[in-house]
Amino acid sequence: MVGRGMRVVVSEQDMDNCQCAACVHVDTKQRLLDTFSIPQDISITTGLETKHQINVEWSDGHRSQYSKQFLKHAVGHFDKRSIIRQGLENIELWDSSIAKKAPKVKDEHTDRIPLILEEIHKYGFVYVDLAPATPEATEALLRSISFIRETHYGGFYDFTADLASKDTAYTNIALEAHTDTTYFSDPAGLQAFHLLEHSGGEGGASLLVDGFKVARDLCEEDPEAYEILATTNVHSHASGNDGISIQPYRGFPVFQHDVATGNLMQIRWNSSDRAAIELPIGEVGKWYDAARKWDAMLKKEENEYWAQLKPGTVLIFDNWRVLHGRSAFTGKRRICGGYINRDDWISKFKMTHFGKDVVLGRLASG
Repeated sequence: MVGRGMRVVVSEQDMDNCQCAACVHVDTKQRLLDTFSIPQDISITTGLETKHQINVEWSDGHRSQYSKQFLKHAVGHFDKRSIIRQGLENIELWDSSIAKKAPKVKDEHTDRIPLILEEIHKYGFVYVDLAPATPEATEALLRSISFIRETHYGGFYDFTADLASKDTAYTNIALEAHTDTTYFSDPAGLQAFHLLEHSGGEGGASLLVDGFKVARDLCEEDPEAYEILATTNVHSHASGNDGISIQPYRGFPVFQHDVATGNLMQIRWNSSDRAAIELPIGEVGKWYDAARKWDAMLKKEENEYWAQLKPGTVLIFDNWRVLHGRSAFTGKRRICGGYINRDDWISKFKMTHFGKDVVLGRLASG
């Protein structure tokens, strides 16, 4: 041991985590040290513990300083590090009763982005008051979170039910609860809808379902069905537009988990865009049985939150967690919005919620 209770720092891996300015760039936080130039038999020649840190001199003459807080988090604690990495902390699952307390951030908040991200992180969605109720103001709001993701449909969208893009979203038919962009290897993280106009008709209520809550219910009620949906790869595609057939580089299960912690991280569910299921023909029935049960639970009245969007209120939701849909409608319905990458919005959430020092303090290689 070095001092009182800290493990001895003795391997090339430990020197690889040296945080001095010669090993880590002060501004970019990228490694400067050539890891594989560290002698495999490196050892400590001297070690001194102070109140807040441990000072080490290595057998090759290099000197390192490790804060006790850094070492505390560098030794194991994969579960605690994953909370920071994944942005998973104090998540609240919900059902249709969320209608009584739907999360909302009002327009008068001057620094509202941290509040918006806190609500999305906790509930998976948030309503944001917006003035004026224009596409320009909506786009500015989204860009204040991060850049808007470009797809084969474009970037920021402003559309009516005219099939300008060959997707059922551009029609007036009802859409069951689903997640978007399952046909991408990396599905969109956030999605936003702002109803600008609905005239000369009715219907078009928006549907939200907490996929994490329903997944938990399925796991408790039928663990075997959950396991099938968590382990069977399913392929997807987007092929409606001329000259385009987008497919992920591989199939993915409906439920995606962090391999280190087992935490549910992502739901990919869109029957409209589904292609092949990676099971032998004699076993594929098991997937359909499990998917049928999952689908039925998504459609339980107790799990469906319905609401009418209105001009001046933007709905932003986590496309990795919350499924969305709508009822059929008549008349002219104009919607604007866009996608934001998951890594980018989680990055901003982590930096505003945990702070830079905490986030960077969990980056040690182990």
